[in-house]
Order: sequence, then structure tokens, then C-alpha cells
Amino acid sequence: MNIPAVNTLLDFTDKVVLVTGSGSGVGQGIAARFAEAGAKVIVHYGSSAAGAQALVQQIIERGGVAVAEQADLTQAKDVARLLARTVETLGRLDVLINNAGVYPLAGVLDMTLTQWDAVINANLRSVFLCTQAAAKQMIVQGSGGAIVNITSIEAEHPAPQHSHYNAAKAGVLMYTRAAAAELGNHNIRVNAVAPGLIWRAGIEQAWPDGVARWQQAAPLQRLGRPEDVADACLFLASPAARWITGASLTVDGGVMTHPIF
Repeated sequence: MNIPAVNTLLDFTDKVVLVTGSGSGVGQGIAARFAEAGAKVIVHYGSSAAGAQALVQQIIERGGVAVAEQADLTQAKDVARLLARTVETLGRLDVLINNAGVYPLAGVLDMTLTQWDAVINANLRSVFLCTQAAAKQMIVQGSGGAIVNITSIEAEHPAPQHSHYNAAKAGVLMYTRAAAAELGNHNIRVNAVAPGLIWRAGIEQAWPDGVARWQQAAPLQRLGRPEDVADACLFLASPAARWITGASLTVDGGVMTHPIF
């Protein structure tokens, strides 16, 4: 095989990248970073229309290509429409970043079935639907592709009042490995990024004790930034990770290095 030159490894020029849940937060950072690397980006959103449109405008003003598309990723027909619009608008799909999700709080004894289903559907069902649809498109194209699923360190280390989220992200982690095993013969790589606590506007005021505890526990002594997660996605989607599939890359400032007892 041809080994790409080092200076081309993170060049996504002419690649089409779909980032789910990119109207705000981490997804917005991921989409912006791929655009900076030259990709044409589909900025998917569920309800964050203003954020998605603002990001698209920002990318276009910087000379990039981006399109905002709305879809309910828990519904197969909406996912099919999103993929069809991606191909219709930008011609193909090379990279899928499954980032969309929700993370509300609810205790094991108080959680309702509706709350459980909402989190499982948003975080796990959506990954299945998007991965399946994207992989079928990549197979039709015949040139392979890359899929990166955003999980969480909570996939392997539970947090209180997050049993539904913990279970969903653990499911995504195992689905990543299973999909990688089945899709490798189509030259489609499937990997995961497991972030820790990521900064967002107002988090220091909303959760000062949690932020302080995190900074004390993290060997790198800070919260993550959306760009930290984005750069891990760039790596896993790029030729630099051409022989990596079924892997999970922890991006948490070292928090998971702590002993459990």
C-alpha cells in the first residue's frame, strides 16, 4: 500500500464529513475543526438551529463548505433523509462522527421508563441507525470510510444518577467494536472517542464544586475543550489511523489513570 506523506495526514480536502449534534457544544467544535482541515461538512442538528446556522456561516466566511441539516436521529426515516440530503448536496460521504446525545440526571429508583427510553434512543439507537445508513452509502461508493463514535469515560466508569447514560455509552462502545469487525472488509474503520468533562459556557458557575474536583483529579489539571475531542476525531478519521479500527481513545486529561481503590 502507499504510505501517505506526513504533511498530508490531517488534510481532509474534498472529503465529506457528517457530524451529528453539531449545532452546539462538542459537536460544534468537531465540525469546525474538520472544516479547518479542509472538509466539506454537514452540520446536523436536532433543535439547535441557530447554533448550526451560525457555524455554517462561520465556515463559509472562512472559505469552507458547510450545510446545516435537521433530523431526528432516533427515527429511521429521518436518518435516511439526512443521508440522502448529504449525498444530494455534497456528492458522497467519507466520514461520520456520531456525536449527538443527551445526558440528563435520574436516579435508579426514581427513573421512569420514558426517561430510560429517551436516553437509550438518543445515545444508542441513533448510533445504530446512522452507522448502518452511512456504512451502506460508503459501500456503494466503494472507497471505504471512517466512523467515529463519541462515547464517554462513563462507558467504563459509572457516575451517579447516570445509569441510563452509562448503559447507553457502554452499548455504543461495544457496538463500535462489533461494527468494526463486520465492516473492516469494506475498508470502513469504526472507532470511538471517550471524553471526560468538557468545558462549556457557564459550567464553572453552574457546577463550581464539580469543576474544582475534576481539576484536582486530572493530572493535566484542566477541563477538556471541544477542540481536544475534535482533534482525536481528526486523528481516528485520518490516514494516520489507517490500521486502527475497533479502538477507543480516552480523552480525559488523565482522570482514568486513578486507581479504583
